[in-house]
Amino acid sequence: MYNVQQENFKVLENGNIATAKGFHAGGLHCGIRKQKIDFGWFYSDVPAQAAGVYTTNVFQAAPLKVTQESIAKENKLQAVVVNSGIANACTGEQGLTDAYDMRKLFAETVGVEEHLAAVASTGLIGELLPMEKIQTGISQIHTAEHQGAEKFETAILTTDTHEKGIAIELEIDGEKVVIGGAAKGSGMIHPNMATMLGFVTTDANISSEQLSTTLKKITNQSFNMITVDGDTSTNDMVLVLANGKAGNQPLTNAHSDWETFYSGLKFVCEYLAKEIARDGEGASKLVEVNVDGSFSDESAQAIAKSIISSNLVKTALHGADANWGRIITAIGYSGQSLNPDKVSIYLGDILVVENGIPHRFDEEEAKNYLLKDEVKILAKLGDGNGKATAWGCDLSYEYVRINASYRT
Repeated sequence: MYNVQQENFKVLENGNIATAKGFHAGGLHCGIRKQKIDFGWFYSDVPAQAAGVYTTNVFQAAPLKVTQESIAKENKLQAVVVNSGIANACTGEQGLTDAYDMRKLFAETVGVEEHLAAVASTGLIGELLPMEKIQTGISQIHTAEHQGAEKFETAILTTDTHEKGIAIELEIDGEKVVIGGAAKGSGMIHPNMATMLGFVTTDANISSEQLSTTLKKITNQSFNMITVDGDTSTNDMVLVLANGKAGNQPLTNAHSDWETFYSGLKFVCEYLAKEIARDGEGASKLVEVNVDGSFSDESAQAIAKSIISSNLVKTALHGADANWGRIITAIGYSGQSLNPDKVSIYLGDILVVENGIPHRFDEEEAKNYLLKDEVKILAKLGDGNGKATAWGCDLSYEYVRINASYRT
């Protein structure tokens, strides 16, 4: 994958969710889906400090309720099991019973206490889990051929076109610490969590309270700053497990290496979030929107989300049409205070609007830029010091085709 040296850490080639000390992962086909691997898991040798963030959709699926209950008992997890193909959402009491049974059987098979296991599901809403197939899958967890993080990365996918995994290495208290992760998400992706699952593991020593506070802050700068189609779903979550096996001193804001850990965790979450945006259903390009000069960071976030969520902006980008009027319009209806006479817009390095009025530019140059598979939009507002970045993708004919026949 990558072998990149950052300022405070190194991105590991072929790094994944099981690279950190004491973590293991695997996946298999249990029959929920016709052929694709559809059942995955990862676990730690020892209980890990845990934190999670969850979808804002009021129709929270049964697995989310069970997982939140698990974490609430003592803020720890040791193992996570995931199925794809069926979301176990809007399934009533039977769905909740099935989620509890899935947790219980998985915990017994892996050899952990039941409350230290979490469950997650993704796929079609409104159908019950085929529990016999789930049980068959769990019974094969220890089979050698089903081991490996790449199998887990594949097992959690739905309409995704590729796996999403990463791991980085950093140094804390002179000890090597690893942060790894995996994610899925392609459609029904929108700021504030949607049809996406994110899992992060680390062997760092950090309390669950510190981990939870940090995850919420970083999520607002990463997973909550992506969109594909504006739909927020029922199932999705980000979980972080920290098992402490690296042997560093406990991490807090006061630790001398805190910024190193924070920047590493943020990098992993941003990477996974961007990969989800890049892999949007039918997408042909990753779009990054930067807002600079808003009255506050929160205002900048709202404006960036407004731009990246606009279907008119997204379709123009798909057609490589430098229609900056759609960007201006999205800024205008963001609900944020700003001075229109100070707004400037760039497509990459190409200035198209300066201080609220058109700036002459080469249409062919702009079109060639927008044909690239990565496109950046910059909105400079001139009102303050607020900044934010959001990620998304273009909206294509293929998106309609995929979602017109999702159930069939």
